Amino acid sequence: MKDNRGSIFVEDAAVIGQEIHEAGQYILRLQAPRCASAAKPGSFVHLTCGPELPMRRPLSIMRASPREGWLEILYKVQGQGLDYLSKRKPGDKLSCMGPIGRGFCPDPARPRCLLLGGGVGIPPMIFLAEALAAEADGPWKPLVLMGSEVPFPFRPRPSTLLIPSMPEGVIASMPLLEGWGVPSRLASRSGFAGCFDGYVTELGRAWLNGLDDRARDEVTIFACGPTPMLAACAALAQDFNLPCQVSLEEHMACAVGGCAGCTVLVQTPSGPAMKRVCVDGPVFDALQVFPPAA
Repeated sequence: MKDNRGSIFVEDAAVIGQEIHEAGQYILRLQAPRCASAAKPGSFVHLTCGPELPMRRPLSIMRASPREGWLEILYKVQGQGLDYLSKRKPGDKLSCMGPIGRGFCPDPARPRCLLLGGGVGIPPMIFLAEALAAEADGPWKPLVLMGSEVPFPFRPRPSTLLIPSMPEGVIASMPLLEGWGVPSRLASRSGFAGCFDGYVTELGRAWLNGLDDRARDEVTIFACGPTPMLAACAALAQDFNLPCQVSLEEHMACAVGGCAGCTVLVQTPSGPAMKRVCVDGPVFDALQVFPPAA
């Protein structure tokens, strides 16, 4: 996993724009060239939300352009801080600290990357998919499955990319990913057209069941989302004997490892240990965080 601990920057980032979507979802674009230059899939920023509220908020990076110097962040308004953030206008300045954390680490020996994103856990999956697609000569065969119980923060469209073993009628996809040539499918229990009727992990299971043994041995699972979803991803990986990396979401104060307020229990080769999500993660081996039941 890539460790950004030695390349964390603090800079005044300018708001370029905010897209407003249903269910209190926003996509914020910031001009933050130093953070953008070092951002990796799975890393995050610690952002001030406005002058009225000095406490920062940790937010996953959805996209980054080192060449143009911008970052994109997808967030859902929950609480006072993100409500302040949703009111920032183009030209406003926000203090941006990042990129922070250890990111995802794909293995070229397992080029079939199954990316599972749930709700506000979708952004790191988009960032990882873009990075894999950008390696023109790479071995990667990513598949992105996303789940949400509220409308997605984009307009789904029927996919033009065939995915063998998808359940019949599951055709909704993310246009941005389609443009990169990355196949995607959507899951929801809210009855959205073209989406799988169920959890994203159930859709992942259906896809894995359709692979032969040789193809399945090339799969690694990458996931971000609510804790129950990540536990289900770990169980899915265990059922198919697959490696799985999960990005955890925790409340943070300092986000640089000083306060130890975001620790989680992790099983290590030397025994149980408390690890800080901000700098020891946020990406961990799934079975270390969600060990199999005895």
